[in-house]
Amino acid sequence: MHTIESAPEASKPLLEASQKAYGMIPGLHGVLAAAPGILEGYQKLHELFVNTSFNEEELTVVWQAINVEHACHYCVPAHTGIAHMMKVDNDIIESLRNETPLANPKLEALRTMTLSIVRNRGNVSQADLEAFYTAGYGEQQVLEIILGVSQKVISNYTNHIANTPVDAAFQKFAWSKK
Repeated sequence: MHTIESAPEASKPLLEASQKAYGMIPGLHGVLAAAPGILEGYQKLHELFVNTSFNEEELTVVWQAINVEHACHYCVPAHTGIAHMMKVDNDIIESLRNETPLANPKLEALRTMTLSIVRNRGNVSQADLEAFYTAGYGEQQVLEIILGVSQKVISNYTNHIANTPVDAAFQKFAWSKK
């Protein structure tokens, strides 16, 4: 795990941006810094995903559905803390962490589509798409889920390989797959 001082030159400004944005260098970013291109790609995908058509609850649903499905010991606690900072309802946060259906049918449709995309590697059925569209989403949101999946594959897989320690700020939200 790199610091600004130990990171490759190309990663130093990226870690400085993380420090400025978060008031710390998240452990994931310190790990990704070993390969500047992946850190830059992750940061850009994150920026693009938060600027999609999804609101904060929907962003949380996509992120956490993927994090939980991938059993990411680092990202589930991190996104729990982030969801709290974004003022996402605690019932949504806990349902996502515990893999229980969301009370809001539209959010549940989003969770279901996200999981279908992840579990089927993008080979979703026409019936899945129709259910998603009936819930009020469109083709744009299908593609935006794929953007979110791209971001989360980088973080979830990296954390599995690196066994990234959960940042102190998120340790109180520790989680493991049931």
